[in-house]
Amino acid sequence: MPDVFVNYRTGDEESAATLIDRELARRFGRERVFFASNSIEPGHRYPAELVKAVEECQALLAVIGPRWAEVRGADGRPALEARQDWTRREIETALDRGVLVIPVLVGKATRIDPAVLPEDLRELADCQYRRFDHRNAESDLAAIGDALARLLPELGEEDRDARAARERAEAKSRKKSAKDRGRVRMQARDMEQRVRGGIGNLNGDLGTFVNEPQGPVNTGRGPQYNAPHFEGDNTGVQFTAGDNSGTVHQRFERERRRSDDER
Repeated sequence: MPDVFVNYRTGDEESAATLIDRELARRFGRERVFFASNSIEPGHRYPAELVKAVEECQALLAVIGPRWAEVRGADGRPALEARQDWTRREIETALDRGVLVIPVLVGKATRIDPAVLPEDLRELADCQYRRFDHRNAESDLAAIGDALARLLPELGEEDRDARAARERAEAKSRKKSAKDRGRVRMQARDMEQRVRGGIGNLNGDLGTFVNEPQGPVNTGRGPQYNAPHFEGDNTGVQFTAGDNSGTVHQRFERERRRSDDER
């Protein structure tokens, strides 16, 4: 069942109607768009097919060019005045059934003057329109498709452009996540390299770190005392006490040799 019926008048902007049909079929699927020359199978009765399609559609696009109201029928009178004119009958049927009708003004076409319309078609002049210009075909076609996708949720679910946009956004998000993970790994490696250096202050709340110290280190509370006791050479005992907020004291004492009496 088609969601969108493309209505146009032979002799007035058939090329624009064809472009609109092709773009909507590409974006939403051929089965979602009715265009007489493409949608009626050979041998089928076109009057019945046209009426059925209009009655079942959710929106009708009335493609209107500068000559839309001027095209004349075989009798020399404006085709719009003939009750059997299919362009007129399709729009009338859509209006009677409460179908969404969107005039698409092509090129230099202006808003329809109700005075030129048959009485049962004058409601068309009150319908908000969209524009299509061959010079801005890409953006105008996109705007028409966007409007239909927004107004007809079921049709919007079939929107291939929206699906492609979501896939691009998801791919971009995945790429960004992978890049962020790589940055975190690099930062971790960089942190590890910096931590291996010695004594210093790490970023954040980690405080002071000490790694591979080469001498006495105070990590408690109170003054630090370094008191090597020498016994012949520069070896001795080193100790620390207290916290590193105080002063550092070093005391060097040579251990007295025990006398024989003290043995």
